[in-house]
Amino acid sequence: MTVLRSRLDTADPGFAENREAMLAKLAEIEAEHARALAGGGPRYVERHRARGKLLARERVELLLDPDSPFLELSPLAAWGSDYPVGASVVTGVGVVEGTECVVVANDPTVRGGASNPWTGKKTLRAMEIAEQNRLPLVNLVESGGADLPGQKEIFIPGGRLFRDLTRFSAAGIPTIALVFGNSTAGGAYVPGMSDHVVMVRERSKVFLGGPPLVKMATGEESDDESLGGADMHARVSGLGDHLATDEHDAIRIGRGIVARLNRAGPDPAPGPVREPRYDPEELVGVVPADLRVPFDPREVIARVVDGSDFDEFKPAYGGGLATGWARLHGYPVGVLANAHGVLFSQESQKAAQFIQLANRADTPLVFLHNTTAT
Repeated sequence: MTVLRSRLDTADPGFAENREAMLAKLAEIEAEHARALAGGGPRYVERHRARGKLLARERVELLLDPDSPFLELSPLAAWGSDYPVGASVVTGVGVVEGTECVVVANDPTVRGGASNPWTGKKTLRAMEIAEQNRLPLVNLVESGGADLPGQKEIFIPGGRLFRDLTRFSAAGIPTIALVFGNSTAGGAYVPGMSDHVVMVRERSKVFLGGPPLVKMATGEESDDESLGGADMHARVSGLGDHLATDEHDAIRIGRGIVARLNRAGPDPAPGPVREPRYDPEELVGVVPADLRVPFDPREVIARVVDGSDFDEFKPAYGGGLATGWARLHGYPVGVLANAHGVLFSQESQKAAQFIQLANRADTPLVFLHNTTAT
């Protein structure tokens, strides 16, 4: 490996300007993250708690192994749209009983957990990651189906979501649904098409249409429990594989299901972890506030990779793209970083060859994007 030498001057006024501008942008992102974490806001959170229910993120936390990491996916989905930031669902990769799983949790404090177009996009992206990596998919379900104002935009991606659940099952990728409350209309398809279904007694309700719709369509009087309650599905329809006494019990059962999948295997052993030789806090001063101003991506790499070691590939060819080998938290990675913004034929050939080499070595790739044209 070759240790990168930084030419960054932290005393330069430009560094201070870049740092100030970047910190302002980071503050904006943190504010949006806070909005996503707040769910439907204090009023709906308190109403949800008053019903004796756990919040979506609390359910996720209890499902995962204690003190294990959770890689949240698409936390700012729906930003800039007419829908709440976060898209009324929490998705991510976490460890359950030693097994890496993709977790999808509806947030019932946001419009009853109803799905909008961004919910579909976010969920499908999480499922794509699960499929590509053959990770078990755990759905924490409490959803009122499609958000009616945007329902015309959700039917097609919703259909793809349900189809993909069946494809997972056919491919041997386990799907697990823990149902915590009302799961109506589109929300009913998730447990209906999952391999393992856990329901909470007197809480879970799974049906395409509730009692009012049944009465309107058939004239028949019914109630939630007899139409789609947990006890009925456990004893009559057979949809419920496990009947839990409360939410904590449902999560306990769900963890037990994952433990019995016999999928936990030894992860590739990482090498020793070394801190970068340059302070990562300096990253906020590396990138200019004006995105049209170029900068050397090696200054970023030197503050990210282990030991600031970066074995550059073809350094004298295709100078608009920096490629090379490094380690991140002890794991080998290949890095591709734009240097001048525009990619020409040499940069494209260089990238193609480097990606082929990484694929042959089964080495993950890290892309540092900064391009305005190709």
